[in-house]
Amino acid sequence: MFEMKDEFLTGIELIDDEHRELFRIAQTAMDLYQDEYVADKYDHIIEILKELKAYAIKHFADEEAYMESIQYKRLFTQKIEHNAFVEKLNEFDLDKIDENQEGAILDLLNFLNDWLVNHILEKDKLISQ
Repeated sequence: MFEMKDEFLTGIELIDDEHRELFRIAQTAMDLYQDEYVADKYDHIIEILKELKAYAIKHFADEEAYMESIQYKRLFTQKIEHNAFVEKLNEFDLDKIDENQEGAILDLLNFLNDWLVNHILEKDKLISQ
């Protein structure tokens, strides 16, 4: 489901490579959701959230540095959206995740799908234009 397709390419190698990694992490969450042999997924979910947050922070810093280097006019809007992404990850309640692991993974997958697709297609692709 989570695959870096040509339509998501910005033409900026660093950004495209980092987007590939975000899609890979999202696919890890999808694989966990579909794995019927892992009964208790709590620790895996927490690890995915940690990895996703750490990588997103790195990616956003790199992307924002690139935008600053080209004096990108929409940098402030991008920073707001990037901060909102990290805040959303911070809002995942560890107790609620443990109570409803399948629901938590599904919420994460829906969030990632919406955010990655919409943000890349509607915001990040504009950086190279």
